[in-house]
Amino acid sequence: MVQIVFKSDPQKSGFFVMEDVAYFPSLGHLHIAVRSHIWRPPTDVFETDEVVIVRVEIAGMKESDFQIILDGRVLSIRGVRSDTSERRAYHQMEIRFGEFSTEVELPSEVIAQNAEATYSNGFLRIVLPKIQPKKIHIEE
Repeated sequence: MVQIVFKSDPQKSGFFVMEDVAYFPSLGHLHIAVRSHIWRPPTDVFETDEVVIVRVEIAGMKESDFQIILDGRVLSIRGVRSDTSERRAYHQMEIRFGEFSTEVELPSEVIAQNAEATYSNGFLRIVLPKIQPKKIHIEE
């Protein structure tokens, strides 16, 4: 089972992953700010009538490698995927390692206390029950 942390602090800390390229003709040089070391794994968000499901494709992890925080309708998932320490010469490298983060805004309000997270076959799956509208019966 993956631990989920619930936050309600509006002053939450965060970070940004940015890329920036700027040319300064008067200075005669090009400035490139490269992407942060933090990367974002493929993430799906979908819903049924009863739940919102967030699925993250992130192979090679353990349940204890994830930090999941629900702050209102924003779900943040962070962790670190470690690479082996062996020395090697890559001919192609597409699998990312190191610190990762993904943040999604949920499409509806959820019941945070009933959220469940599981990690299996390289997928982290978070199921968040939706708050159902309350039906009010009108008496005659």
